[in-house]
Amino acid sequence: MTGLTVDLDSHRWLDGPIGEPSGIGGDYFNRLSEKDGLELRRNVPEVVLIQELTTLESDSFDLNQLDPQVRNFYEHTSNYDLDVWAEWSSVFRPFGRLLAFFFSRRLQQLNVPLSSLETSHGMTSEVIQLAEPDSGAIKYVAWLRHLVGTGHVLYAGCYSACKVPGFDGVCVKVVFPLPNGNAIVLMKPSIGNDGSLTVTSSGNKFGDPGFYFVVHKSDGDVTARYVRTMRESIHVYPDANSVVRANHILKIFGFTFLRLHYRMVPKMS
Repeated sequence: MTGLTVDLDSHRWLDGPIGEPSGIGGDYFNRLSEKDGLELRRNVPEVVLIQELTTLESDSFDLNQLDPQVRNFYEHTSNYDLDVWAEWSSVFRPFGRLLAFFFSRRLQQLNVPLSSLETSHGMTSEVIQLAEPDSGAIKYVAWLRHLVGTGHVLYAGCYSACKVPGFDGVCVKVVFPLPNGNAIVLMKPSIGNDGSLTVTSSGNKFGDPGFYFVVHKSDGDVTARYVRTMRESIHVYPDANSVVRANHILKIFGFTFLRLHYRMVPKMS
């Protein structure tokens, strides 16, 4: 009701796969490949999360300054196992439980862990390609993660790079399919003096990097809402033992409501 009606032909940065009203779940990308006539490729050796990191390069983003271990993770994501720890703000924890009860558990999407106990058994990490059957061109690269202990889908998202009107550089684009629409996070990348990578979804107005809800209505119209109050940042870096880690901070109205910490370790051959 509060979104702007958009034309996806002229707002390609808001285009992405959508879900069915029944939910998303771990088999979503199987259904998407069948619906769009795409070839689904699982367990592809050394599949990359973002097809070409060079697409992110700009005057303010030089890949040569990126730490080799961080770059290797993004270019060989399927070769890594992930662990995750969660810490909710005590004030927001009840809202997280309500979100899980009414939304995440039912739809099997964005099942952010409510405690570290939920992640104590580990997390699966699978990078999936959906390709055009004739040309072999990759249309979507998806990252599917499950919590082993509960079986819930943590994240099911499509990753790519794109330009947005309100930012001179190139953004990392993550599309999370939702019923009759999606949530799109557009993050601007930066490289620290230590070679670490930080991606941030923050802006001030429609067209800036940030968080968007997109709804595809039954009459064919598409509406998009820019949620300026929702912001997040992910800092990816190697620790003193050369293990790649990431700190993921989510804020609303300027208050941190959730911190996630990831450890990415190369799989045993």
